[in-house]
Amino acid sequence: MQRKVRDNKAWFLVLPVFILVAFSAIVPIMTVVNYSVQDIFDQNTAYFVGAEWYREMLRNPALLDSLGRQFFFSFSVLAIEVPLGILIALVMPTKGRMAAVSLILVAIPLLIPWNVVGTIWQIFSRSDIGLFGYAVNALGIDYNYTSDPTAAWLTVLLMDVWHWTPLIALLCYSGLRAIPEAFYQAARIDRASKWAIFRHIQLPRLKSVLVIGVLLRFMDSFMIYTEPFVLTGGGPGNSTTFLSQALTQMAIGQFDIGPAAAFSLIYYLIVLLVCYVFFTAINQLDKAK
Repeated sequence: MQRKVRDNKAWFLVLPVFILVAFSAIVPIMTVVNYSVQDIFDQNTAYFVGAEWYREMLRNPALLDSLGRQFFFSFSVLAIEVPLGILIALVMPTKGRMAAVSLILVAIPLLIPWNVVGTIWQIFSRSDIGLFGYAVNALGIDYNYTSDPTAAWLTVLLMDVWHWTPLIALLCYSGLRAIPEAFYQAARIDRASKWAIFRHIQLPRLKSVLVIGVLLRFMDSFMIYTEPFVLTGGGPGNSTTFLSQALTQMAIGQFDIGPAAAFSLIYYLIVLLVCYVFFTAINQLDKAK
């Protein structure tokens, strides 16, 4: 019997990529770790302070408020965009020219740069010249996102839903198209309802793409910065100041490099932890079934 010889030389072809990625990821992180344990006065003056900045950041009420605001925003986004994306994917045509047209129309918001999205909604939501703002006020609702914290919050939420729901819809659409036709034929023979088809055929087959979609949307929504910064500037007050903007204000606006570095590492660990919890919970639910 001829013994199969394994040749691992192909790994040398991807080794430069691994080295480059490791270098570009590890060096910035280690730089931030170094800054987080020092009190920096200028380019040549720094004093070691240990974990002092970490303790200070964990007791900072403004940052804790931003953290709570960030969690509420991210979970609100997921609660709206995931069901809405699934619904859009279910009603999208699957054959003919309309399928291609619908894919293009749904993907348009994803092609717009983040700062342009903020500018679009900044104009769109104005009560004097914006179609959305004028229409809402015409209904008798006093809407002004520049002075009302609730209106500003809802506007940022609506903007994110408009911008990123297409991502969930396209992922679900690809998952639905991957389901073999034999499953639908068997369901028609059994005279299964649309709800039964969705519950027992489509939804189980969408689990893998939904895991990807939920993780991507959580990470992106938890790190949101450009859109609310352009739309509201974090206001009115601090109603739309999320963690990333608070971190930027600390690092660039106040030039508190040490506290900002400690805060950024805490921020990074929170994102990793929550994503791990999401991934583990979804996998456990899948195994239980």
